[in-house]
Parts: sequence; structure tokens; C-alpha cells
Amino acid sequence: MIQRIQTVYLLLSTIVSGGLIFIFNLWEVAEKKIFIVDLFSQESILYKMIPTAFFVSSILAFVTIFLFKNRQLQFVLGRVNILINLFLLGLLIYLSLTVSGETAVSEKGIGMFLPILAILLLVFANKAIKKDEDLVKSVDRLR
Repeated sequence: MIQRIQTVYLLLSTIVSGGLIFIFNLWEVAEKKIFIVDLFSQESILYKMIPTAFFVSSILAFVTIFLFKNRQLQFVLGRVNILINLFLLGLLIYLSLTVSGETAVSEKGIGMFLPILAILLLVFANKAIKKDEDLVKSVDRLR
């Protein structure tokens, strides 16, 4: 069951949440690009929650891949991961609107949109998991 399409979606979500965050910047302030790793050195707990949420989302998506025998738990963990990414997206929007130095010209990076891509992939994975679950239930009804 690891070769199912939801595995591909969950693996892509893991790569987006855990790998691409090191490549794409979150925002740029005064010619300095701010990456996820740079947020660990901030004093505010809100800034430290962003990389933590990215890593939790990545680990949860990776663990969900191997729960293919328990589709209900896989589906629930997918929804929890969607909620984590929605929280992360809200936190990023809030912090981008209140970032220090906003009076200077600043640009938002593509890293701000990674939670949206992760949410989209997780929704596709949950849809495929639900489809598999419905198929198994329909076969059980015939017996």
C-alpha cells in the first residue's frame, strides 16, 4: 500500500515543509534575506514557532506515510497536519504584516506560500485516503 497516490502527496508535502524551507526565503528586509533558520535566533517566541511548526508538519506528514494499514488514523493525522499548516499560514501572515523595518522597502519571499502548497497536497492525500477507505468499505459490504 505504500505505492498509493496518497504516499506521493504526503512525500511531496514532507519535502515542501521540511526541505524547501531552506531554499526559499520568507521575506527580505533591507537587502537581507530572512530564512527559516534565521528565525531561531530571534528573541520572540512567535518567530521560533514558525520553524518548529514547519518541522512538526514535515515529520507528521512523513509518519503518516507509514500508517497505511490504519487509514482512519492516516486521515485524522492528515487533517491535524492541515490545521498545523493553517496555523502556520496565519502566523506568517501576522508576522509579515508586523515585521520590524516594514517602513523600509521589504519583499515577501516565496517561502510565505509554502504552507498553502502543503495544505493543497495534504487535501489531495486525504481525498485519496478517503477514496481507498470507501473502496474497502464497499468490498466489505459485498461479502
